Amino acid sequence: MSDLQTASPHGVKPPHSSREKDSLLTRIFQIKEIGVLGALVVLIVIMSFASPYFLRVENIFNVLRGMSTIGIMAIGITMVIITAGIDLSVGSLLAVSGMLMARLMYIGMPLGPALLLGMAIGTGLGAVDGFVITKLRVAPLIAGLGMLSMGRGLTVLFATGLKGAVASNIPVKSDVIDFIGSGYVGPVPFPVIEMVILVMVFTFFLKNTVLGRQIYAVGSNAEAARLSGVNVNRVLMFVYTINGALAAYAGIVQVGLLSTAATNAGTGAELDVVAAVVIGGTSLFGGEGTILGAIIGAAIMAIVRNAFVLLHLPSAAQTITIGAVIVVAVAVDNMRKHPGKA
Repeated sequence: MSDLQTASPHGVKPPHSSREKDSLLTRIFQIKEIGVLGALVVLIVIMSFASPYFLRVENIFNVLRGMSTIGIMAIGITMVIITAGIDLSVGSLLAVSGMLMARLMYIGMPLGPALLLGMAIGTGLGAVDGFVITKLRVAPLIAGLGMLSMGRGLTVLFATGLKGAVASNIPVKSDVIDFIGSGYVGPVPFPVIEMVILVMVFTFFLKNTVLGRQIYAVGSNAEAARLSGVNVNRVLMFVYTINGALAAYAGIVQVGLLSTAATNAGTGAELDVVAAVVIGGTSLFGGEGTILGAIIGAAIMAIVRNAFVLLHLPSAAQTITIGAVIVVAVAVDNMRKHPGKA
């Protein structure tokens, strides 16, 4: 009788159903982004109770629009960090690209050429960064700091001219640029759509192309990748050049959002971008990370900033918190990679 009950649909459930459930849970917890996604959900729940304004549609879209430039730059920085590199110049590349475009439009250049040249300078400086790292053998951290200073200097030069006249911003009057940075498609801010498209494109690229897999290989072990036939320098040049191009595009988006190009644009943005990427699970040791995780990390950073505004907390505490988040994220990554070391 017991055998019949076990086999019966009204008796004890077959043992394989529990195994299927366990297998489903295992697959869920094997998703690389599940931890940071859980943290994002917890943060959203906390903020929904802490402020009645947080879950309003206009606030959610403001948060998403505010994180769009960080999210776009996080795509490039994710690939850089996957190769075990770092680039602290993205905020400066954002600023110089937007400023050059604004200056050229201000003196009468048509939108198309000005936009292309704005993109070109960010892309070119990214390529210079890659050249310095691959050919001159300068450490990525030092190369990035040097490019940060160069980018800031060029931004001021484009804003003030050789005579050094006082100028902090250049207004931009263009319906196209305004739409790129502050337009809407229905209720959705267009910068959010741009960010999502770029995330999809580069996620596909990393997962499904030879060059994308080579980026992970270089970060995991550059020498082993070289011995297996990977042109490591070519991979690094590509990554830093694309990183510059994405920072330049983020600069164009920000100019459209503010309708002006400012000399202090992107100041401190590199910290937000690196924090978002590391929080999203990309290892500073290289070889590991996803763009989706970086975008979730960017969302966490954006919500943290939004929380300080909604809860009327001092801006100094916001800066301290961001710094603490970076330290904790790096410490967790280090302990995960080297669990046996104190």
